[in-house]
Order: sequence, then structure tokens, then C-alpha cells
Amino acid sequence: MEHKGDPHRSIDLGAGFTVEAILVNIFGGIVNCAIIANGITKACRELELKVPLVIRLEGTNVHEAQKILSNSGLPITSAIDLEDAAKKAVASVAKK
Repeated sequence: MEHKGDPHRSIDLGAGFTVEAILVNIFGGIVNCAIIANGITKACRELELKVPLVIRLEGTNVHEAQKILSNSGLPITSAIDLEDAAKKAVASVAKK
């Protein structure tokens, strides 16, 4: 999967790199995705997230989780699969 992104830019390496976007890919299986979505939205508010956030969730209660994310009022982009998430993360950095 090639999307012309630079993956290290998504990780704070503490060596002069800055985070330009965050991609979260969760396959929850039996983990309740709604709990994950609530945790992500809470963290975004507490940290006052300033970079694009792309989230791909799959697992139990994924539809409820997607509603939580879309109704949060936060600039969170949902993705349907990992490839879609990668494309959206790269595009969000390219927009800057």
C-alpha cells in the first residue's frame, strides 16, 4: 500500500520530528469500540488536539462508536479500512 506518506511523521520520536497527523487503527474484536471512541474524544478535548486525526475502528459496537466520533464536534475523520485511513491521513498533511 503506497500513499506517498512518510510514516515517521505520525510518531513523536523526540528527535526533532513533529506530529503532523495521527492515524488510529483499532480492530477491537470483543473490545467495545464505543469505549474506545469515548476515550479518544475525551483525550482530544483534554489535549486540545491541533493535528488531523483519522480513525478506523472495527469491532463490537462500531456503529455506536462512529456516531460518538461524528457527533463529538471534533475534527475527526473516520475511515472504513486501513487503506482508506492511510489515504485520508496523507491527504490531511498535504492540505497544510
